[in-house]
Amino acid sequence: MKYLFIVQGEGRGHLTQAMTLEMLLLERGHEVVQVLVGKSPQRQLPLFFKSGLKAPVKEFESMNFMPSADNKRPDMFKTVILNSFEFHRFIPSIQFIRDEIRASGADVVVNFYELMAGMTYFFHRIDVPMVCIGHQYLFLHKDFGLPKEKYPGSMALDFFSRLTSIGAVKHLALSFREMDADMDHNIYVVPPLLRREVLEAIPETGEYIHGYMLNSGFAEEIFQWHEANPDVELRFFWDKWDEGKIKVIDDKMTMYLIDDKEFINQMKGCWAYASTAGFESICEAMYLGKPVLMVPSHIEQEINGFDARRSNAGVVCNTFNLTELIKFARTFIPDARYKEWVQSASSVIINELENVC
Repeated sequence: MKYLFIVQGEGRGHLTQAMTLEMLLLERGHEVVQVLVGKSPQRQLPLFFKSGLKAPVKEFESMNFMPSADNKRPDMFKTVILNSFEFHRFIPSIQFIRDEIRASGADVVVNFYELMAGMTYFFHRIDVPMVCIGHQYLFLHKDFGLPKEKYPGSMALDFFSRLTSIGAVKHLALSFREMDADMDHNIYVVPPLLRREVLEAIPETGEYIHGYMLNSGFAEEIFQWHEANPDVELRFFWDKWDEGKIKVIDDKMTMYLIDDKEFINQMKGCWAYASTAGFESICEAMYLGKPVLMVPSHIEQEINGFDARRSNAGVVCNTFNLTELIKFARTFIPDARYKEWVQSASSVIINELENVC
């Protein structure tokens, strides 16, 4: 069968999921004919993604979160207002996706949470079935159990998720643990899509804390913590392209430009991991048996933190208070069942995709 991917370019999670799924499909004798990625003026598409795929990659303009003044958390009001008033800018993107799907000869479209894919299926008649994949679709599952009164922004997130999946014949909800399908909403719960480099990595117990920040504004918090705790080694990744590939702050702190292979190399050797609660890196840390500090920067990551904490992955804080991570790490015990769940991803997910047509 022939598959076409449409990928949200915000963050690294959707990108690495697409890379992994392409590899799994190729191993089963299928073909990924093209990968379409929503681009943003605030982000550059990482080199590891472009070079790591077999299929040709094309970019289109898409919506993205507008950063707040401190470049830590998205300014949701600014995001909604600006994107709403400038929706006309995305009409060419919708037409581009429509034309690429029709010309590709694809049997199935796989959408990695890209809004423009849902908009394309809303505005145009597309005969190719679309499958949507992402952790966010688990939030729509009737048995997810989120206390919505504690997460008032969850309704808006659920609405956004439904917009991304307009016209979808199936939702594949990536999950930290097994759950029954929600047939009322056509949601099938599947394992995380972790790359082979993670699955084959041999974890070590180093003496440093590894970390990742999508928004570089969090760096100030980490620098301040480092000044107060200069004996703890920190190795953090960010997306400040103007700072070069590696920036050595001192002999105990190093900042890396996001690089996929180096990121996993540092993950497998760390003592503990701190991030802004992106689903993909939490899954990687859990698989390698690393305790996690989660500092959510928006509602989706807040729910990720809620869900990961139920699986005893780590602790959730409002700031990069690495002291809390150190406390948690001292009593942390990895869950062996999680590794078995992740290792079943190939058979579970490919089976769902092969049974679309």
